[in-house]
Amino acid sequence: MKNFKKVTETYDFIVVGGGLTGICAALSAARQGVKTALVHDRAVLGGNASSEIRMHIYGASASGKKPLLQEGGIVHELILKNKAINDSFNFSIWDAVLFDAVKKQENLTVYLNTTMHSAKASGGKVKQIECYQLTTEKQLILKADIFADCTGNGTLSAFVKAPFRTGSEAKAEFNEPHAPEKANNYRMGNTLLFKAVNTGKPVKFTPPVDAMKFTEEHLKLRRHTAVQKEIMEKASENEMKMLFDGYTQDYGYWWIELCGEEEDIIGEYEKIRDDLVRAVYGVWDHIKNGGDHGAENYDLVWVGMLPGMRESRRIECDYMLTESDIMSNRSFSDVVAYGGWDVDAHVPGGLLAYDKIPSEVFHFEGSYDIPYRSYLVKGFKNLFVGGRCMGASKLAMASTRVMGTCAIGGQAIGTAAGVAKKDGVSIRNVNVTKIQQQLLKDDCYLPNLKNEDNLDLLLNSIVTASSEKESFNAINVINGVSREIDGNVNAWHSNGVGGEWINFDLGSEKQVKQLRLTFDSNFRLNKNITLSGKRQLQQEIGVPKELVKDFVVKFTLGDKVVKEINVTNNVQRLCVLDFDKISCDGIKICFNSTNGIDEIRLFEARAY
Repeated sequence: MKNFKKVTETYDFIVVGGGLTGICAALSAARQGVKTALVHDRAVLGGNASSEIRMHIYGASASGKKPLLQEGGIVHELILKNKAINDSFNFSIWDAVLFDAVKKQENLTVYLNTTMHSAKASGGKVKQIECYQLTTEKQLILKADIFADCTGNGTLSAFVKAPFRTGSEAKAEFNEPHAPEKANNYRMGNTLLFKAVNTGKPVKFTPPVDAMKFTEEHLKLRRHTAVQKEIMEKASENEMKMLFDGYTQDYGYWWIELCGEEEDIIGEYEKIRDDLVRAVYGVWDHIKNGGDHGAENYDLVWVGMLPGMRESRRIECDYMLTESDIMSNRSFSDVVAYGGWDVDAHVPGGLLAYDKIPSEVFHFEGSYDIPYRSYLVKGFKNLFVGGRCMGASKLAMASTRVMGTCAIGGQAIGTAAGVAKKDGVSIRNVNVTKIQQQLLKDDCYLPNLKNEDNLDLLLNSIVTASSEKESFNAINVINGVSREIDGNVNAWHSNGVGGEWINFDLGSEKQVKQLRLTFDSNFRLNKNITLSGKRQLQQEIGVPKELVKDFVVKFTLGDKVVKEINVTNNVQRLCVLDFDKISCDGIKICFNSTNGIDEIRLFEARAY
């Protein structure tokens, strides 16, 4: 077209896909000075966690069964920012938190409403992607040295003909305990969530579409009543509210899941969506009009129209993570992320497999490592893949696909891009130890690894404090571990709040321009945005009361204070202070208040 706008831009790093994986990848790289672009085909960010789908963020903590495995890093930062301003669990506010984070980030350009429709590669390198931005009618040609496929479907990888898999591998390929004897194309399906509220008065319901018809026999293996009567009779008033909100129709059912009928679940997406709309309204019609399900006073206030996907392509990578790796808590020398969610394999057929329980879950204790190689697309020199389409077998993907795990994998990818650009090497020749140490620095837990950063000026300092609780000594803040592990708290706890301090003697005069403090944000407490009434009731109002709120940092040279920095209203676990370079031989942090508890809790302190 004569007046069609065509724009060409060049970046160091391009991330395609603005779910949590892509957001964390883009933010991580940009924060390391990498000129980054984030390309997303929707108007809002967050993918399955956005207001369009509204799924809460699961991860290695396995819905609270393994709380100390809660993900840190950027995803935790975003969750805490949301918690500070959004106690009403408003998904539009959450959308805005994500929007604000990427829009304000230096070195990051964001393209929303932008669909990648083709890509070019040669010699094992992706050269460019071609996109169309719906809102501006621009045709965009975007070029970069490094690319990350965070599309969920592995679309960029497929466009450049990277090898991929669908369905299940045969048992013989990876010797996985729960794999089928023969390979198949069974896959987990897509789901639409909904929201219903108790109005306190009877509400009638008439389906607005040609809804599917369900009977009690159809749904006998899928909980869809308000709550079992025998439980209600024994529960206290508060327990009853939790049970009712948690087990009834307040945020929909993950088991309203359809897989399509053809070989390609991506190609069938629109048909599956149409069928899911009929299924959601059909299930709700049955709940409201098909017998006593305890929902007489419930009104349907929101139904999603963008199905959340669980499984499509899985891109072949240098290493394919397996179920055996997961079940054996395998460690890898090139670990850059970890997982802990159960191997959660949904039944073939989804909702229509009436005679089968909707998911078979294989439990394991602890966590497993995810190696760097599982994010490197096989046969390509400059292409990462993250999220549910990363390098994993079907059964391994049944654990790694959850958003918390995907998010820290995205941060690992962005961190790797940053290290590669800084060192002037390819992503295949990057120093993995540097990636690992940067991730630890940015509050990303890596099992069995600790801070060994020689640039950290506090690592060999002399630490003293105003007071110490038994076993919570001040020296813990430089032991290299920034969370509780296996009963070792790895933190300093004071005996009070006001007047408490911790001091670092640097030994000699040093040049300091950054201080990083890791506080306690209580991983045992749920903080995620969620539609679930049960999960909302598990949360406390505001940010975790364990977080330090107000403090003053004093930089000393000899007996003289050369600079003070006053911090108020902190709501983050990782608090990073950047400032003009200071010459000092000591750093003293004086604490004024927390967000609720009567002691100071500090996991780690670093200075650069």
